[in-house]
Amino acid sequence: MKTICLEPIGFVRNVRLTPEDDNWGSIVSIIELAPHIEPEALLGLDTFSHAEIIFYFDQVKEDKIVTGARHPRNNPDWLKIGIFAQRGKNRPNRLGLATVKVIKLEGRELHIGNLDAINGTPVLDIKPVMQEFEPTGHIRQPDWSHQLMKNYW
Repeated sequence: MKTICLEPIGFVRNVRLTPEDDNWGSIVSIIELAPHIEPEALLGLDTFSHAEIIFYFDQVKEDKIVTGARHPRNNPDWLKIGIFAQRGKNRPNRLGLATVKVIKLEGRELHIGNLDAINGTPVLDIKPVMQEFEPTGHIRQPDWSHQLMKNYW
C-alpha cells in the first residue's frame, strides 16, 4: 500500500480542549496558517460565506481506530453501522471535514464558526463552498442521524 504524507497548512485555535460530541455551535475558531504557507493563500476567501475545512484528528489513538462497524457514539440503542456510514472521529485515516461559516480574515488568520475540531488540530486543506459543488436533489439520511445531531450545534 502506498503511504501518503501530508503537512498541515495550519492549526485550529479555539477554547475547546477536549473532543466532545455536542454544543459546537457557540465555538468560534481561528485557523492560523503554518509558517511555510503564505498569507496570500487566503486572499479572497472572505468573499465566500462558507468554506470546507479538512482536518486531522491527531489525538485519536491508534487502538481506537474503527475499520468495521460500530454503534454511533457507542449507543447500543442505535443500529451498528459501518464507520464510513457515520462521521465519527475514530476513522481509519482520522480525517475530519466540516463546512464552516467564514467570519473574517485577518492576515494569516481565518476566523470561522461551526468547526467541530479542538484547539491545536492540524488543518490539511481549506476550500470555498460553491453552490455548484453542493448536492443536487433531495438529501436522504436515517432517523438515528437526526437524533445524533440534535444538540451538536
